[in-house]
Amino acid sequence: MYCIGEALVGDGPELAHVDLILGDKEGPVGSAFANAMSQLSAGHTPLLAVVRPNLLTKPATLVIPKVTLRKGTQIQEMFGPVQAAVAKAVADCVEEGLFGTADLESMVILASIYLDPGAADYNKIYRYNYGATKLALSRAIEKFPDQKTLLYEKDRAAHAVMGFKVQRLWDPPYLQVALDLVDMNKVHSVLAELPQNDHLVIEAGTPLIKRFGLSIISEIRKVRPNAFIIADMKILDTGNLEARMAADASADAVVISGLAPQATLEKAIAEARKTGIYSVVDMLNVPEPLKVLKILKVKPDIVELHRAIDAEGSAHAWGDIPAMKKAAGGKLLVATAGGIRVDGVKKALASGADIIVVGRAITASKDVHTAADLFLEQMNKEEIDQFRVMTDF
Repeated sequence: MYCIGEALVGDGPELAHVDLILGDKEGPVGSAFANAMSQLSAGHTPLLAVVRPNLLTKPATLVIPKVTLRKGTQIQEMFGPVQAAVAKAVADCVEEGLFGTADLESMVILASIYLDPGAADYNKIYRYNYGATKLALSRAIEKFPDQKTLLYEKDRAAHAVMGFKVQRLWDPPYLQVALDLVDMNKVHSVLAELPQNDHLVIEAGTPLIKRFGLSIISEIRKVRPNAFIIADMKILDTGNLEARMAADASADAVVISGLAPQATLEKAIAEARKTGIYSVVDMLNVPEPLKVLKILKVKPDIVELHRAIDAEGSAHAWGDIPAMKKAAGGKLLVATAGGIRVDGVKKALASGADIIVVGRAITASKDVHTAADLFLEQMNKEEIDQFRVMTDF
């Protein structure tokens, strides 16, 4: 047996985070248990979990402090409410049948415990650590999460301690607001007026990046820290270098021109994937987007079917979007851009578009908020998981 579990419970300085391993006494977990007890380090002295002095919990559990214990108060909290909480949680799991018919003497538990130096409320310390230990144990035995849950949650989840959420495009359609601006005051004004919506993403347009450089991404994040931001660099050469530059500037996606050589496209797409950002191939002035997509050995995350501003007198031609998605293995998102108005949104969506790119119709509007809302209403998409309440994770 070798089971791994993790749980975070509570908030404030008393919050509890527990990482634990449950395994056989005669196996690698048992060896780690013995080594931890015999190889001590200053400030991280492990202690056996006891329900009260002279009453060891079973399976035998070793509490290992993650944070260096420097103060007497920390030591008292670790040897008091933390130790008692972990021991009681293990004992209650036994009573509730979590371990089934397993021999308690044959198993040991290593529980690594976070205790903030600012924690002070013994009641909260006890309750949070009790809950976290119990939850981590049940997850370890149930092998939580399974692959299906992990893949479902990975792009929906927000890390509780990180302070911001990294957005992913898992729930189309989206409205992409293109900031093709060159005035910083206007940029701040538009960003402040745009509605807060899970289905709105922001593009740092090519003129904006040419005017201010990639540092504009950080400026956008000051106003919209949780936004999904696309760096429209229209890369034509040095694909891996420029894609890395976009990622280093904290962009969530980078745009490569579909006119670039195949090698440049593939290097930029591969670099974007390596750095965890989306690759967007802009098919502006590309006569056969499907042909370009088919020859690529690595496929982009997004293809943008783009009618140029200077060609907005011509009709939109979305092409065969289903065929493009098939050529990319079915996971491709398709964006449509170029002078789209509110009355054209439903036609674009009906053609298979996942992202509607809008620039001046929103950014040059006298009422930016209302203009964006009108486009979002046409998309008829609810906020992501607005009715979902998760207490476990």
